[in-house]
This record gives sequence, structure tokens and C-alpha cells, in this order.
Amino acid sequence: MPIFEYVCSECKHRFELLIHRSDEAACPKCQATRLEKQISSFGVGATGGWASPGAGSGGSCGSCGDPRGPGSCSTN
Repeated sequence: MPIFEYVCSECKHRFELLIHRSDEAACPKCQATRLEKQISSFGVGATGGWASPGAGSGGSCGSCGDPRGPGSCSTN
């Protein structure tokens, strides 16, 4: 199940969301479904391996390090 980054077309809230195949993405702030999918980056270590979870961010959210996890990000 991939994690996608979105920006809500209605309230401009930026968030990450874990999507299941049958789920429709909705903004966690205003529940709108008109979303703009963003290009996501991923962490790679200096040796070419994957970065450990939370590396460099101090938390679970890949955008701001919000410890509440993906979808809780308050970055605009």
C-alpha cells in the first residue's frame, strides 16, 4: 500500500495518505475529494540503502515530522 502526498483543491491543506486499492482519498481537514497528487520523494542513505523510518524528520510524517503520522501534517 503506497503513501501518496496530496494538496486539497478546496482548503489547500497538504497531507500524506496511505491508500488502499478500493479507498477514495479525502482531505482529513475538510473531507473534500478534489485533491492534487504531489510528486513524492523518498530517502536514500549515503551507502545507497533506504533511510530508516523517521530519519532526519524526527517523526512519522515525511513532510514535516509530525509525530501523529501520515495525514496529520499541518504543513501548508
